[in-house]
Amino acid sequence: MSANVETMFSVRETPWHGLGRIVMDAPASREALELADLGWQVESRNIYSGTGAMIPGYRANVRSTDEAVLGVVSDRYRIVQNEEAFQFTDDLLGEGVTYETAGSLQGGKKVWMLAKLPEKYIIAGDEVTPYLVFFNSHDGSSGVKVAMTPVRVVCQNTMNLALSTAKRIWTARHTENVLLRVQDARETLQLANGYMAELGKGIHELTIIKLSDRKVQEFINEFFPITEDLTDGQRKNNLRLQEDLKARYYNAPDLEWVGKNGWRFVNAVSDFATHADPIRKTRNYNENLFLRTAEGNPMIDKAYKMVLAAA
Repeated sequence: MSANVETMFSVRETPWHGLGRIVMDAPASREALELADLGWQVESRNIYSGTGAMIPGYRANVRSTDEAVLGVVSDRYRIVQNEEAFQFTDDLLGEGVTYETAGSLQGGKKVWMLAKLPEKYIIAGDEVTPYLVFFNSHDGSSGVKVAMTPVRVVCQNTMNLALSTAKRIWTARHTENVLLRVQDARETLQLANGYMAELGKGIHELTIIKLSDRKVQEFINEFFPITEDLTDGQRKNNLRLQEDLKARYYNAPDLEWVGKNGWRFVNAVSDFATHADPIRKTRNYNENLFLRTAEGNPMIDKAYKMVLAAA
């Protein structure tokens, strides 16, 4: 993500690898805004053709500090300023909220902030801490998104399982007044407690699904198949990825006590999805990994479904 991070701060060492400026204590919103260098405004300006005629129906979102064009949007687009985003999250979480990390991506086109929620949960013997992530875009590519994401503290793995019975994400379009929907977002956040309860049930179910070494290898083969149509290079790469995932299942010190079960396998996949280096790292790889904090990671979801299907 460092190639696309414009500004960022993080507290000590974060689940997203401590990129950017490191601070020792989680700041409140005003200081967080300054530490993340997000104290600029987005201005909506008219767009003109080469002949000087104003183009109707569209506006340009321009950053006040350097005149950078962040995006071209419809004239119905309503800007959520960075300061307003922090205020929204403050109002959502209540007095005393502090921020673990915040920053901007792609030259200010995308902005995020992350706050640790006060609750802590013990699930399957592990401490799991929920975080609140706020994403906003100034380029018209997406709306506002608020998501609760649980992190297994001992290894900093995100555990966003796609549970059909619980909701953890709230979204809003830029064509509506997002700032008036705090109560709506708060109701979704309250559902996060339900998500954590369902997550606990889901993880408990995983712990009682025993896996043979043969079944684990079948799962790994499904992620990284070794087939006759692969080139020598592809075969070599998939074998390396298989060995990496296998090591995270069998050798992780934080999983020694878990036993050979579905919870151990999903943890190994989560660790792989969160921390493993890809064969070829694209420019946007780390950024996309970070954005999956809110979206969820399809590889982890696939592992969860595979284990349940094997029960």
